[in-house]
Amino acid sequence: MQFQIIPVTPFQQNCSLLWDAHGEAALVDPGGDLPRVLGELDRRGLRLTRILLTHGHVDHCAATAQLVRERPVPIEGPARADRFWIEALPAAAAQFGMPPAEPFEPDRWLEDGDVVRVGEETLEVLHCPGHTPGHVVFFHRALRCAWVGDVLFAGSIGRTDFPLGEHAALIRSIRERLFPLGDDVRFVPGHGPMSTFGAERRANPFVADRLFAAAPR
Repeated sequence: MQFQIIPVTPFQQNCSLLWDAHGEAALVDPGGDLPRVLGELDRRGLRLTRILLTHGHVDHCAATAQLVRERPVPIEGPARADRFWIEALPAAAAQFGMPPAEPFEPDRWLEDGDVVRVGEETLEVLHCPGHTPGHVVFFHRALRCAWVGDVLFAGSIGRTDFPLGEHAALIRSIRERLFPLGDDVRFVPGHGPMSTFGAERRANPFVADRLFAAAPR
């Protein structure tokens, strides 16, 4: 599988274009700037087959309803607990000065342990709450790469001061769900540069291993 990161919206959210060897493609977190995103899809001669959403925040999914009108494909994700965020998209877009956004109903709410397919490629779904209650992560085991939304960043972690955010749940999601996938796993965060789980275990000031080492006796 190949992928390209396309930062979108004033928040520079990392929308990702994924595709298999036969040109079947998915978009992860289409938050906005559709002409640029679809232009890249068409420039590469790819065929969009689905939309994948990590969570329901406006910068990650505001363009979803418009995208489906232009390219009718299934929407998969996030988990059902983020329904209230999707229903609030019009208010969120107005609050942050973004173009109008519409609510939508995913064709498939995802759960932990599900798989999604992009042509011949398979992504594993991990439920990783904390930033939002229905946040999911997509992991491509063969590529050793994960799309983590706003759970983890290079040198930081997601905010938990939004409605139904939970700091302790976020830390568990990172340390008990993501880090065990392997230090070599690269990840695409919702914003900013890629990193690896190993680098974050060593140096992230919020979730590094040294912060959770047992106190000496």
